[in-house]
Amino acid sequence: MALSIAKVKPHMKPVSLRKWKLRGESADAAQMTQLAQKLDIHPLTAQVLLSRGIATAEQGFEFLHAKLSSLPEPDLLPDMAVACVRLEQALIRGEKIAVHGDYDVDGITGCTLLVETLRALGGLVEYHIPLRMKEGYGLSADALRQAKNSGSSLIVSVDCGVSAHAEAALAAELGLDLIITDHHQPPDDLPQCLALVNPHLPKNRFPWKELSGVGVAFFLLAGLRRRLRENNYFANRDEPDLRQGLDLVALGTIADIVPLGGVNRILVRSGLQRLEAGTRPGVAALKRVAEVKQVSCGVVGFRLAPRLNAAGRLEDAALGVKLLLGEDEQDIDPLARLLDDFNRERQNIEQQTLNEAISLVEEQNLPNRRSIVLASDNWHAGVIGIVASRLVERYHRPTVLIALEGGQGKGSARSISGFNLYEAIKASAEPLAGFGGHAMAAGLSLTEENLDRFIAAFEQVTGDRLAEEDLLPVSHHDGEVAISTFTLPLLRELETLNPYGAGNPQPAFVSCNCRVSAPRILGGKHLKFDVEQDGFRVGCIAFGRAECFDQLDGEVDLLYRPGINQWRGHESIQLQVVDIRTSNYESA
Repeated sequence: MALSIAKVKPHMKPVSLRKWKLRGESADAAQMTQLAQKLDIHPLTAQVLLSRGIATAEQGFEFLHAKLSSLPEPDLLPDMAVACVRLEQALIRGEKIAVHGDYDVDGITGCTLLVETLRALGGLVEYHIPLRMKEGYGLSADALRQAKNSGSSLIVSVDCGVSAHAEAALAAELGLDLIITDHHQPPDDLPQCLALVNPHLPKNRFPWKELSGVGVAFFLLAGLRRRLRENNYFANRDEPDLRQGLDLVALGTIADIVPLGGVNRILVRSGLQRLEAGTRPGVAALKRVAEVKQVSCGVVGFRLAPRLNAAGRLEDAALGVKLLLGEDEQDIDPLARLLDDFNRERQNIEQQTLNEAISLVEEQNLPNRRSIVLASDNWHAGVIGIVASRLVERYHRPTVLIALEGGQGKGSARSISGFNLYEAIKASAEPLAGFGGHAMAAGLSLTEENLDRFIAAFEQVTGDRLAEEDLLPVSHHDGEVAISTFTLPLLRELETLNPYGAGNPQPAFVSCNCRVSAPRILGGKHLKFDVEQDGFRVGCIAFGRAECFDQLDGEVDLLYRPGINQWRGHESIQLQVVDIRTSNYESA
């Protein structure tokens, strides 16, 4: 039955247009040439570095080589000396140490790293990862009591605790010394504890603030090892090689989507090599079930990390720690298969939740809203963060999804580029029971009766802080070039800019007035075609862009990532097309 136009309600529509914007400022030709000469690189590679704010030869050398020897001193982090002194005392005295992690990959890997290394140092160590559905995020009061009852005298948190006022007070009441290591934004009032190691604190002197939770844990261990070394702790025992834990650091850092520049680039670049080698039995098993042949940031983010995350989302994240600490294949392989099963189940639940969320968005007569806040008692709290990310991709608005149960709501929020989500939630937090997070991702809790108040408050804040043009997503690129610029040697040189990820995206370029030939649709959703520009011809692939088939008529402009395609031993240049528009198109 046809609907009357008068009865069709306007609703929020998926974004279809994107602005193309040069990353950074336009490169000065003289500066680009000078940087290329000093670093002995192609001018286009120099242009990419400049677009990422790398303007001097010294910065370029550090970026390209990313040596572990360039890492900053651990003692530049707040309270590092206090934390290391107390850990040293615990090791010497044989005190029991309890490590408290979090249920995402950052918390799982950070917990594993601390437990593994402290045990290698001779420590008596137990660990706890909270159950997402029962204990929620952060330090657990029950876990503190259990640690006390089991004989622990020192608690070390990783990836959580910076907002845990009540739990810190409980630790003191129980006679437990508490070292909090965290990387989330601190509140105005800090919890009272023995030491609080967080690069975002005002007294921080560490040159790179955007560490992951496992990154903070790594520097805690580096600081501890230095102190032990200075005090001759290793006179009669082996000194652990902290490089062996960099696979864990890479896993957690990539999964937590922190910027892959500076210190993180150094850690991840080295850690990826260890992930590729697969010397850790748990990682090797995870690679087998995920059918991973070659490790990259993308593989970690989309194939390895989701399987570790699935345990915390649907069951018990401690299974991930058990896998990563394990050494016996008979124990590890069944665990890896179990995590793989959880991941498949998670994918099914996620798709169902996404379908329901899209229906809710498009049923509402709210086309002009700047934010999306949805709640349901049908949703699993373990997947709403992923689904919120999918809605951000679809509608390009800050999004909060809330799973309701028994009148209580647990929410996960995701943001758009340039909008500080943590500050926005902080400004609309009066109806909330609690919240925490980053500029791009956050969590919150509230009672169902306060839901409407929060929706109104959050929409007010986003409406005040977002203009209409902010709701149009931006595709950044590194400049307009002729496709004839690309050669196989140049593409190999560009690959040295790896690892790619947040803060260091894969280089992308624009080429205009290209003529398309031989277009075809692959698998019902992908496009494959050739383009020619000024007599130079190259193959293209556009994943998930089958709907653009009709645009491939006449001359087009392309935004793409160049790469090397390998097929039956033959290498060729291929452009991975991100966006297509008709030539002479005027951007909004």
